[in-house]
Order: sequence, then C-alpha cells, then structure tokens
Amino acid sequence: MGPVLAGVLQLLALIGALALAYIPLGNYMAKVYSSDKHWRVEKWTYRAIGANPDTEMTWTAYLRGVLAFSAVGVLFLYLLQRLQGILPGSLGFDSVNPAQSFNTAVSFVTNTNWQSYYGEQTMGHVVQTAGLAVQNFVSAAVGIAVAVALVRGFARSRTGELGNFWADLVRGTIRILVPGAAIAAIVLVACGVIQNFSGIHEVGQFMGGSQQWNGGAVASQEAIKEFGTNGGGYFNANSAHPFENPTPFTNLFEIFLLLVIPFSLTRTFGVMVGSVKQGYAILATMATIWVGFVALMMWTEFAHQGAALQLAGGAMEGKEVRFGVGSSSIFAVSTTLTSTGAVDSFHSSFTGLGGGITILGMQLGEIAPGGTGSGLYGMLIMAVIAVFIAGLMVGRTPEYLGKKIGTREIKLAACYILITPALVLVLAAISMALPTPPHSMLNSGAHGFSEVLYAFTSAANNNGSAFAGLNANTDWYNTMLGVAMLLGRFLPMVFVLALAGSLAEQRPVPETAGTLRTNKPLFVGLLVGAILIITGLTYFPALALGPLAEGLAS
Repeated sequence: MGPVLAGVLQLLALIGALALAYIPLGNYMAKVYSSDKHWRVEKWTYRAIGANPDTEMTWTAYLRGVLAFSAVGVLFLYLLQRLQGILPGSLGFDSVNPAQSFNTAVSFVTNTNWQSYYGEQTMGHVVQTAGLAVQNFVSAAVGIAVAVALVRGFARSRTGELGNFWADLVRGTIRILVPGAAIAAIVLVACGVIQNFSGIHEVGQFMGGSQQWNGGAVASQEAIKEFGTNGGGYFNANSAHPFENPTPFTNLFEIFLLLVIPFSLTRTFGVMVGSVKQGYAILATMATIWVGFVALMMWTEFAHQGAALQLAGGAMEGKEVRFGVGSSSIFAVSTTLTSTGAVDSFHSSFTGLGGGITILGMQLGEIAPGGTGSGLYGMLIMAVIAVFIAGLMVGRTPEYLGKKIGTREIKLAACYILITPALVLVLAAISMALPTPPHSMLNSGAHGFSEVLYAFTSAANNNGSAFAGLNANTDWYNTMLGVAMLLGRFLPMVFVLALAGSLAEQRPVPETAGTLRTNKPLFVGLLVGAILIITGLTYFPALALGPLAEGLAS
C-alpha cells in the first residue's frame, strides 16, 4: 500500500468514526445542558463553592462567573508552580521562575496550553496532575458553557437570562469531560501509553552520556489534553513522543478525540434551537473547510520534488516514521483548526506552503471545527456576519434563527472578529521591530518571521502549538504571549455573551418567503466564502511575508 493511499484510508476511517459518534454524543450534550436535575456529586460541588445552580443569570452575571473562576484558576496555578520546590512529588525540580509561571498559568487556564518549557525537565507530578491536568478539564468546560449560553440566546426570547454558569461548568466537567477522558485514558493505556508516578530513571548511554526519563500520569493527561482540545504535553516532544503516542492507532485515536466534541456540538446546537438542519448546516461548513485543508496539506507534503523526497515518499523531515506523511498531515490540520495545540510532528519542518496552512488554519479563528465550545460560538459569530452580508446584497433586514441582526448585534460580531487579528498582527510587528526579540528566532528571513507570526497566532487564538525554532522562554515572549492568550480568550467571550444577551431579549421574527434559508447548501457556501475572504483580507500581507514567500521561493 502506498503512503498516499494509506493517508486517504486513515482519513476515511476517521470520518466514519466521527460520523458514528456525532448523533449520540450531540444529543447527550444537549440533554446535559437542558436538564433541570442535579446529580448528587454535583450538589456536593455546588455546596462546596457556594453556588445556587437553579438561579438564572443575565449575560453580565454569566460573564462575571467566567472571569472570576478563571482569575482564581490563574492565581492557583501560578502559586503552585512558584511553590513547586517545596512540594512533594516535585522530582527534585526547582520552583518555576515568575515570568514562565505567569505564562504557563495563563496558558492552561485559557485552554491554550502553550509551553515555553520542557515538560519532563520542569514540572513535577503535583503540578502536572493537580495543576495542569485539572485546568485541562475546567478550561474546556468553560468554553462549552459559553457556547451553550450563546445557543440559549438564539433559542430563548423576551428574556435576558442565559442559564447558570456554575451549573454549566460543573455539568460539562462531571457529565461529559470526566467520563469521556476516563474511557479514552483506558484505551490509551491498553495501547501502550504510560501511566505511573515513577521518578527519574537512567535508561542507558547516549552519545557518551547518560540518558534519563521520568514517568508520570501520561495517559490520563493525554486523554483530556485531546478530548478537551487542550494540547499541553507531558513531554517536550508532545504527541510525537512514544510515551504519549506510541502507535499509528493511538495517533488516529487522538485525532478522533480532539475533533469529536467540536463536531458533535453542532448537533447539540441544532437540538437546542429546535432545528437539527441548522446544526447540519454548521457541520457542513466546518467539515468542508477541514477536509479541504487536509487535502491541501497532503498535496503539499506528498509533492515529490527532488530525489530525497521521492525516496522518502514525501516531505518526511520533522515527521515520525511510525506515522508517515498522511497521518501527520491530518494531525497538523486538525490540531490547528481546533484550539488543541498538540503536535505529532514539527510544523517548522513542513514545506513552506504546508507550514502556511497550519498558520492559516489558526487564523480562520479555529472554527472548523474549533475548540470545545469556542469553535461553535466562533462559527455562529461568522454565521451572523454571513447573514448580514446576504441581507445587504438583497436589501432585507438580516435574520438568523428567527432573530434580527441589527446594529447592536453586528457591532458585537465585528468586534469579535477584529480583536484576535489585532492582537496577532500588532504584537508580531512589535516583536520584529524591537532589537532583542528577533534574537530568539532560529532562522532568518521569511521562515524566521513565520516563527514569530505562528507564535502570536497560536497564542491569541488559544491554540498552543509551536512552529519550533523560536526560543519563547524569554521574559518578552513569556509576558507578551501571556497577554495575547488572556486577551484572546476573554475579550471575545465578552462579545459572545453580550450578543447572546441581546438575542435572548428579542421576540422571534416569523419566517417569510423572503427569509434566507440558513439550513441550505447556498448558505453553507456563503458562510465558507465569507470566512475565507475575511481571513484572507486580514492576514494576507503577513502571510505573504512569511510562509507564502518561503513556499514560492522553494
């Protein structure tokens, strides 16, 4: 079997598995967030945090809950790292320095999981399990909660109430993420991923010196890392490390984990708004972009230019031989089109155009299918923009799901789509203009610029993957990337929840013969076109200076 055919078959198997999980998982999540009953363990949790889960919240109250919970998470994780040196199970590692502690705390609380450190040489068992792994669960639950609040904004009318943040947070964690990650962890352990609390072991000699490895609760963290679209790895090599991802099957299974919730949330959306066809339209938009990007990536990486690439069966530099070009391409596209950040190959070693595809995937806003929750609410914002554009073309007041898209709604949607590009382009430009930050680049020219552009694109979009080659463990990058992660996560949530509150207050508009059918292929095409055009107009000059220039020159 040739490598191209193997890659295509893996893609088809992945699509089949996602299709099988789509309806049951989507329906289950809709039931979770629509239920008025509480499990016993949930009641204990509410008592512990002093929350009343039956109290409805306005969008401002909901936002205060999101911000307060996240602020406490940043502070706790920061202090845990700063105190690591005196904690048990630290494996002898010192406390993490202030700038890196800030960066890491912000990274995991914002569901970014950017790592400017070597996991196996910096974090002990307590920080990994009580700090990073816990945030992998709750940060994902926060994203889903915000998405559900926006869905309620479309589904409800003549009310400013969007549900209860604390109930949504706890239910998402206990009913969805914990059981799903537990099942996934068992599968990973059965397939060879390690799970222990062992110390540091010397495993042999390597180039004249001893080589040491430490163990850890890797399978359990790997499971929620992918299932919650987090991405932070136990080891520096991330999902390219055989302790995290030992076989081609685990590689495909991990891709499935990082895609299954974002895709299935479109079913949840359709069920909650009372029209599964609307969910299918959003799903079709996400799937069209995802499949298109995978096909384009495979084409760029399988292109046999030169004898070396022909012998290797494609561009194998930076890729694991146990995965090959096809599986690595699927992983790279899936991780950058979601807010996962896990990698099974090094994107800096992709072809010039292949590296550009990974950057562009994040610059779309990670909405195809995006992160847990963030992908759905990002796509719904783009749907609002597409409906507005269609309304301008035919001279009608734009409507979506029976709600008018007026001045307030379109301003909120516009602010949402502008904030992340502003963070990426401004901070990348400042980093290139100052005398010291460019010294962190391993490469010069177009590829070096791509390293910086990728870093800020990854941070502001809460992706977390790295291009490799950029030394981000400096005070400048730790601080500025931390700021980009914070603003890139929570400013968009402000606009999403404000939009949800505005929509929930409206009365439903009756459908007429002139209403745009947003569950038809025509709207799917309009939405895909709007996403690609808006992203292209925003980022094309920066892409032309980096990956496009490199790809055309090679």
